[in-house]
Amino acid sequence: MAEQTPCDVHAAAAQCAAQLVREPVRALSAYHVAPSQGLIKLDAMENPYGWPEDMVAAWLQHLRTVSINRYPDPAAPQLKERLREVMALPREYELLLGNGSDEIIQLLVLCLAGPGRVVMAPDPTFVMYRLLTTAMGGEYVPVALDAESFALPREAMLEAMARHRPALTFIAYPNNPTGNVFAREDVEAVIAAAPGLVVLDEAYEPFARTSFLDRLAAHPNLVVMRTLSKLGLAGLRLGLLAGSPAWISQLDKLRLPYNINSLTQATAQFALSHYAQFQAQAARIREDRGALARALSRFPGLRVWPSEANFLLCRVLRGDARAMAEGLRARGVLIRVLDGSSPALAGCVRISVGTAQENEALLAALEQVL
Repeated sequence: MAEQTPCDVHAAAAQCAAQLVREPVRALSAYHVAPSQGLIKLDAMENPYGWPEDMVAAWLQHLRTVSINRYPDPAAPQLKERLREVMALPREYELLLGNGSDEIIQLLVLCLAGPGRVVMAPDPTFVMYRLLTTAMGGEYVPVALDAESFALPREAMLEAMARHRPALTFIAYPNNPTGNVFAREDVEAVIAAAPGLVVLDEAYEPFARTSFLDRLAAHPNLVVMRTLSKLGLAGLRLGLLAGSPAWISQLDKLRLPYNINSLTQATAQFALSHYAQFQAQAARIREDRGALARALSRFPGLRVWPSEANFLLCRVLRGDARAMAEGLRARGVLIRVLDGSSPALAGCVRISVGTAQENEALLAALEQVL
């Protein structure tokens, strides 16, 4: 038998995959992350500030104590204790840690979604809610936000809940990619009416400084999710979920053992002992967000929405959003194009708040592009 060429092997593999991979997975597109080497990176809502040199030196010394030849502690008790302190989380609630909040979303969907189950969320919102629900074979039901203000449509949400009876509802607070915080009374009404679990995704809490942690006692169907990525530790990939032990114990059954590695645990514990450093950086980002929003609003070709996160949603009113983004990229600045991801985001881009110097570079590039 003649030896097959690589092309023959790939063709046969593609045919086999088409037959065996579940249809919902085949229909998906992988989450795309644009190459960013050599560019001013304003596309991923990261904290643009690094650590002081003395803090870096102390961190590296701390890492010397980690026994890298041993498995990490699967329960991560010391890290959880530090997180409880900075979050002021009461003892009656438990924490679940994940490899970023993405893993926690995956665990929630794996636990509560699937064939015959509905997952609901406002739209547009964080893409991973839909992607992971679809991958698990569940039905994803989006409820359109107000087209002008992106406010949460209370009556439409309540009506959709009564009709679809979702097992799981995600509410990003503030919302990504719109940046706004939904009215608290609207969120309360949705939680109270929900027949299933409601997840308040508070990834951008350091910039909004508002939370539903204080409502856990009022709603047995509520859990609160956060991440350290936006605070300034995106490279660690550490997310967390706070809620009743009844919920956390069920989700913990699906968590892979040792999902939080030893270096992440050690680094997060160290970083949280310098929590004031990150609070100061978040305050600087909030201040710069206002200045950047005012500067962007002066461009006649842009509409800028108010934001309580560390990014700004803009609509390109004159010209094409993709062409504008390509023009910025050619000038060394990377932003996120949202046009085409949702009808509500036609012509839109998302711009992360950078350092003062990065924001100035963005504005200078925009002067040329627009």
